[in-house]
This record gives sequence, C-alpha cells and structure tokens, in this order.
Amino acid sequence: MRVVVIGGGTGSFTVLRGLKNRVEELSAVVSMFDSGGSTGLLRDEFGILPPGDVRRCLVALADENDMLRKLFMYRFDEHSSLKGHSFGNLFLAALAEVAGNEVEAIKQASKILHIKGRVLPVSFDNANVCAELENGVKIKGERNIDVPHHDPYLRIVKEWLETEAKANAEACEAILKADLVVLGPGDLFSSIIPNLLVKGIPEALKKSKAKKVYVCNLMTKHGETTSFKASDHLREIIKYGGCPDIIVCNSSKGTSFLLQKYASQNQFPVIVDPESVKKLNVKLIAADVMSAPELIRHDSEKLAELLVEL
Repeated sequence: MRVVVIGGGTGSFTVLRGLKNRVEELSAVVSMFDSGGSTGLLRDEFGILPPGDVRRCLVALADENDMLRKLFMYRFDEHSSLKGHSFGNLFLAALAEVAGNEVEAIKQASKILHIKGRVLPVSFDNANVCAELENGVKIKGERNIDVPHHDPYLRIVKEWLETEAKANAEACEAILKADLVVLGPGDLFSSIIPNLLVKGIPEALKKSKAKKVYVCNLMTKHGETTSFKASDHLREIIKYGGCPDIIVCNSSKGTSFLLQKYASQNQFPVIVDPESVKKLNVKLIAADVMSAPELIRHDSEKLAELLVEL
C-alpha cells in the first residue's frame, strides 16, 4: 500500500508514527512556509527552506532510537545563546551548508536516522503565506496566522502565496502513484492549506486515483478556526483543491476537567455536523481516534489502524 501524508507540524508527526510500520511505502509531503520560532530565524539568517516541519517528519519516521529522537527534538533553553533553537533544526541547517543544498541534507538526515519512508518538501521555492480577513485586513507570514495579532473572531476568507511556488516533482509523483492520500490533521490555514496553494499539488490530487482522506482536527484554534464545525474545515479544504472523498472525525470526548482547561484558552471540540458534510458529497467516518485523557490529541495507533482499513 502506497500512502502519502500531506501537512506539517504535530499532525503529520502523529499520522506518520502510526503508519510507518503498517504500510509498504510511506511519503510525507511537508509544508515549507513556516516563518516562526527557530525555523523562522534560520530561514531569515541562512536563506534556507524552513527545517522545522521536515525535522518533525524525519523524527516520526525514524528508527525506534529514543536517544536520536530526543536529540533531534531537543530545544535549547532561554539561558543559552542558542535559546529557542532546536538541535534538529540547527543540524539540518548545517547539513544543508555542508551537503550543498536542502535536498541532499534531507537525504543524508534520512540515512542517519534510518527512516522508514520519505520526507518530501512540497516545494523548493521560498514563499510567504498571506491571508485576508473578512474585514479586508491582510496578513503576511505563517507565524502571524499561527499566532494571530488580529481580532480572533474574524474569519480568514482568502489565503494565497505572496510569490508563486511550484511543486516538488517527487511530491507530485508520490501523490499520483498513491493508493491513499491523507490530509491533516493540523492547523488548517498554517499547516494544511499552504500545501494546496503550491502550483501542481491540487492538480496532482485531482488526477490521482488514490482514496483521499481529510482527518479533521479535534479542537478549534482561536484566531484561525474559531467556531469552525467539521463542515467548515472541509469546505476550506475543498475550496483550495483538496478534493477529499472521506472526512474522519473524532467521536469520543475528553474529561470535563480537560475540556475546561482547553476552554480557558478558547479552544473547543470541533462540532461534527453530518448533514452539512453530506451536502459536500464527502463520506463521514466518526470514530474514537483520541489519545489518553491527559491531552486532547489524535492517537497515532487508533488513527493509523482506521486509515489502513479504508
């Protein structure tokens, strides 16, 4: 079975960890438009493609070597001159310099970590994500969408790349050859949709005969998907050419204590609205895909088990 996971951040990490020992061929198509934190600093200083989401995917697919995984995820503390940087990001930045480019750096890091699968940047073009709010205000940069400074109750009505980005040919090829394509979970406007803004990706998805699945988020994100229901997430994916056949939504609930904790941060469970989903001609699968009760996160094993059975 050939599977492609499209996204970025912790969402892709979760899906990849669950699938890596269950499928014969696994590819991660990764967003390359992150502009915040350690990734943003390295992008600005060295002019390299953002390494953060690549690092997470490499770690997710890595051999079960706890020390190597911990090392790549290690972040220097605030008392260090390297504060905010993760070792993995610095390693990839240095490797890109030594190897000559980011493509070779990813290949070498893949060998070092003995990954099961491939990590494919969605594009090698440097571009910024831009968005327009319903009041007409425009936002530039993924970090300003991810950590909003605008009125969080205003919806994003349009998203685009400031300059055109062309798809990585290997990413398109993986999509075209796939049996299953998984979009998400992950931040809708900062991790998932940016991949669909790349020229060639929507076209490859439309042409691919793979089964296409959107894994809906468990919780809303304040300032990005405030008050969004499942159908709202799905509508945006369709709008930008994601063309899913199936949407997977969570059917279980967190504890009242945990829900209150998230509510204090203005994050609420995504309401599943079957009738609205049905009108979009997408099959709804509602299942318990949530992890243990300490955190509201997708469970990598539960989710992977469901996906391979589709």
